[in-house]
Amino acid sequence: MKLDQVALQLYTVRDYCQSGADLAETAQKIQKIGYSAVQVSGIGAIDPAEVAKIFSDQGIAICATHEDPELIRQEPKKVIERLMAYGTRQTAYPYPANVHFGDPANIKAMISDLDQAGAVLRDAGCRLSYHNHAIEFIRVGEEILLDHIYRATGPTNLAFELDTYWVQYGGGDPATWCEKYAGRVHQIHLKDYSFTADNRPTFAEIGSGTLNFKKIIQSAELAGCQWFIVEQDTCPGDPFESAKKSWDYVRENLAEA
Repeated sequence: MKLDQVALQLYTVRDYCQSGADLAETAQKIQKIGYSAVQVSGIGAIDPAEVAKIFSDQGIAICATHEDPELIRQEPKKVIERLMAYGTRQTAYPYPANVHFGDPANIKAMISDLDQAGAVLRDAGCRLSYHNHAIEFIRVGEEILLDHIYRATGPTNLAFELDTYWVQYGGGDPATWCEKYAGRVHQIHLKDYSFTADNRPTFAEIGSGTLNFKKIIQSAELAGCQWFIVEQDTCPGDPFESAKKSWDYVRENLAEA
């Protein structure tokens, strides 16, 4: 993994991305830390073209986005328009909004919609991925739901945006899941997993938790991963400080010189 493949998920600093002016200041801080790419998610209602210019002005690439789940499922052509405005080709279905995983019909409809939407994006030269949480590790019959999603969709229609924290939370091993879906893992969320003093799992800066990122990154690279995206859903203090701590660890311990 090279440093120019490492991005920051803007959801980490979402509270500072709700207006154009705030986003511009945030872009400057991100560039100063060292990140040269971001994934757009959790920002305010800012025109994608303005977002693209803000980051371009700082020499920061937009490697991917998260888009509204219903927009992806129902109006994929609008998603393509947004991606073109951002200047990227990759997006991910961020979470299964309004999907009741206890209802097989709901699951079937979601999978069918994502397969079809992914085909529309593919034909336009774009790529749709599925971003996992832990809920996808429930079983549907004899099969883990996450496996069912990928078995029931075309490999060129739906890629895998693997989230290391949520795979671990769901009882899986991130490296093993990278290996399992080699060829479909085009981007990965690097998110560390730790525990509080009262025995609750919590998010942590990269290198501050329990995950073996050297092994995970090696497996992800062998699987064909292109982007390694640092994310921290909640931070103990200033999220920019957490983003820097993760960046410093990645630069010093995980990335190639």
